[in-house]
Amino acid sequence: MRSKHRNALHTPAFLLLLLVAACGNHKKEATENKRSGPKMLRAEGYIVKPQSFQNSYATTGSLLPNEEVQIHPEVSGRVTKITFTEGLHVEKGQMLLQIYNDDVKAQLQKLRAQKQLQLKIEARQAELLRIGGISQQDYETTVTQIKSIDADIAYSEAQLRKTSIYAPFSGKVGIRNVSVGAVITPETVIATLQQTRQLKLDFTLPDQYRHNVDIGTQISFSTSGSLDTFSGKVIAIEPTADVTTRTLKVRALIENAEHKLVAGAFAHVTVPFENKSNALLIPSQAVIPTDRDKEVAVTRGGKVKMQTIVIGARTNDKVEVIQGLQEGDTVITTGIMQLKDKMPVTITRATDH
Repeated sequence: MRSKHRNALHTPAFLLLLLVAACGNHKKEATENKRSGPKMLRAEGYIVKPQSFQNSYATTGSLLPNEEVQIHPEVSGRVTKITFTEGLHVEKGQMLLQIYNDDVKAQLQKLRAQKQLQLKIEARQAELLRIGGISQQDYETTVTQIKSIDADIAYSEAQLRKTSIYAPFSGKVGIRNVSVGAVITPETVIATLQQTRQLKLDFTLPDQYRHNVDIGTQISFSTSGSLDTFSGKVIAIEPTADVTTRTLKVRALIENAEHKLVAGAFAHVTVPFENKSNALLIPSQAVIPTDRDKEVAVTRGGKVKMQTIVIGARTNDKVEVIQGLQEGDTVITTGIMQLKDKMPVTITRATDH
């Protein structure tokens, strides 16, 4: 009896019955999974609405003298006089240094004496030419000699002027590098002259903001070690962006009559843009960067929709959306790494601030 029972367990009919039962179980499990659907995501959201927004951009820059020049002599020579005090203010046209020039003055004196002699000869020859006492060629030779002497006098006068060095503009002279008696050359730096009653502030701005700044735009800035806030006016914008950083160089002019600012200082610059009354702002953590664009996840009929956006200015915790969203959209702000397009989602809490 036991042997017959064991044989019955291995009959084809029995094996077929087991196969049908297994298929039924798989179909039941698939039906249950289909009914339950994909997993529902629970997340928080942000309701998009127009807001008043003072758009601005924060950057850094450097303060520079309005004018700055290293004072070099144009000719070589020995210093005979220094007429400035290092570290003090000088006026435009004020003499700063004198180079030995007695040899140039002697040459000038000689040339002027030669000219006087030739002028007397020219006057006598003019009378002789009038009565036919000399040829026209002799007279023209004397006139040519006078013109040659005039050219030599002009050259010597120019050389004489180069021996006296004057301030090209009003400003403060830096540390003096030469002394009386020193022999200097055109490569010698006598001192540095800076104009600091006004300063230049150079900073960079991303190319995307090139239409937000123009000549005359007022900027504000602060410097390290000072609690004061200063202001300036944009006077120049580089016409092309740097190919590496994609930024524009901007220059502002700063009034510094009280000398509170020092050239070379590091500045924290704030560039104000237009004040918008209906800007669309969203939390910065809601933005998902991709290889080409930036996206956010919004809810549409209880499901996730991945939406491509174009962003503008940034604040500490929010970004401005220029394109891709509209008032009333709900942007998902949590569970960003789990989001997929068309995924069911339940918003557990939504805010608009």
